[in-house]
Amino acid sequence: MKTEIFGILQRTGRSFMLPIALLPVAGLLLGIGASFTNQTTIEAYGLQSLLGEGTLLHTLLTVMKSAGSVVFANLPVLFAIGVALGMAKKEKEVAAISGAIGFLIMHATINAMLEINGLLAPGALPEGALGMTLGVNSLQMGVFGGVITGLGVAALHNRYYRIELPATFAFFGGTRFIPIISALAFVVVGILMFFIWPVVQNAILHLGDLVNNAGYAGTFIYGLTERALIPFGLHHVFAMPFLQTGLGGTHLIDGVAVSGATNIFFAELASPHTQLFSVDATRFMAGKFPFYLFGIPAAALAIYHTARPEKRKLVFGLLLSATLTAVLTGITEPIEFSFLFAAPLLYVIHCVLAGLSFMLCHIFSVGVGQAFSGSLIDFVLFGIMQGNAKTHWVNAILIGIPLFPIYYFSFRFCITHFNFKTPGREDDEQETKLYTRKDLDARKQTRIENSNTSQSDEVSALIISGLGGADNIADLDCCATRLRITVLDESQVDDVQLKASGAKGVIRKGKGIQVIYGPHVTLIKSGLEECLDTTA
Repeated sequence: MKTEIFGILQRTGRSFMLPIALLPVAGLLLGIGASFTNQTTIEAYGLQSLLGEGTLLHTLLTVMKSAGSVVFANLPVLFAIGVALGMAKKEKEVAAISGAIGFLIMHATINAMLEINGLLAPGALPEGALGMTLGVNSLQMGVFGGVITGLGVAALHNRYYRIELPATFAFFGGTRFIPIISALAFVVVGILMFFIWPVVQNAILHLGDLVNNAGYAGTFIYGLTERALIPFGLHHVFAMPFLQTGLGGTHLIDGVAVSGATNIFFAELASPHTQLFSVDATRFMAGKFPFYLFGIPAAALAIYHTARPEKRKLVFGLLLSATLTAVLTGITEPIEFSFLFAAPLLYVIHCVLAGLSFMLCHIFSVGVGQAFSGSLIDFVLFGIMQGNAKTHWVNAILIGIPLFPIYYFSFRFCITHFNFKTPGREDDEQETKLYTRKDLDARKQTRIENSNTSQSDEVSALIISGLGGADNIADLDCCATRLRITVLDESQVDDVQLKASGAKGVIRKGKGIQVIYGPHVTLIKSGLEECLDTTA
């Protein structure tokens, strides 16, 4: 049971990465656009002739700001699509479109319920309870609405994408059934959310208050836990509610209630009235900068200095690449996983120091936010370029400077004292390398004995054989009643075997082969694709 829950959480965390991967580019567009179209900044640096309204650069930067903003404004539907796509086992494109359909229908249903009960009138609900979602005035569910939709659609998809309906309705079976059942299901979900979500909104806000009232200790625990979950791939599951929902706070910005640390920061970034970025929001982000920009390089330096002399040249290249990646992009996995594999104690130290970095940034009011990670790019865009008066970015540097020797000497002492086999200290027969998540998955796999062997579907096997084997199939698709296949050599196609699989007829058009099965053809296509995957 625990293994199943962990597996679900792990897949959920991975599925978050698709929409999250949009944030760096969107953040760059919004960050650069907002920075250089801010009238106060333009006047402060005397850039009216270059960046003032009406100039070519101002027009371009305004477009960039708008392009970046639209991604953050529509993150919920992107999460609905991304989570459904990531959690689906097969036929992922069907799950993706069904995720969008489910999301739209859920909010349209909530809107109808609000209208029926007269709750769309101004003042009928607490401020911030409602919001526009793709043109629909609905309860402000944020990315939770997208995640709920994505998970629900994925569960329906994985269960029913190969469903076989009675002959009368066979056309609507298989993958065609998924958008239909998703639409019907999320009408019900929308009605339920009308009653449930206001309670959830209040609970989230109260929980956010509780976390915020924990003060600096709460920030320390947040930073430590976020790092500790990295090896398991569950850090997004933990951090996302703080970054994207009321758990990370709710602020009134330019008359609009904004929830979630990331959303608050970017709303303040886009606002011309922001004088000081909210530390209550950035405390969930700013703490990464000191240990990303100073701690990680110090750890890499300690590993390099403790490597065997004959291996230092090789280790230098590995560590330099990994360190530059961590500093410039915020992708720290190669080095962090080497801590975990070589010596779990080093990773424990790393987590504690990460929590300390978050807490100190909170204490010293560092108001630097991020689009995706604590990279140097984010630090320049959202810290330095916004000015020290608004972000106190200098304090992040002052925190990072002493963090460098703390990381370096603690890592160096542990490596030498306990003789940890970090990169460059391996036995002669071991390869010097940095590890990735694939290595972690491989280690887990060696401890799992799987006695279940997959059996190819007999019908799929007949079809593949009739088409001349898997290597002869160049392309596979289907329409309402027939498989549409492109083969490499049409002479290898055997009509007898194809008809033995249940086909009602075979149509040849050169290398294009059409095999007629009837309205249940989508089921045959899904089974055939699975069989091809196992034989690939």
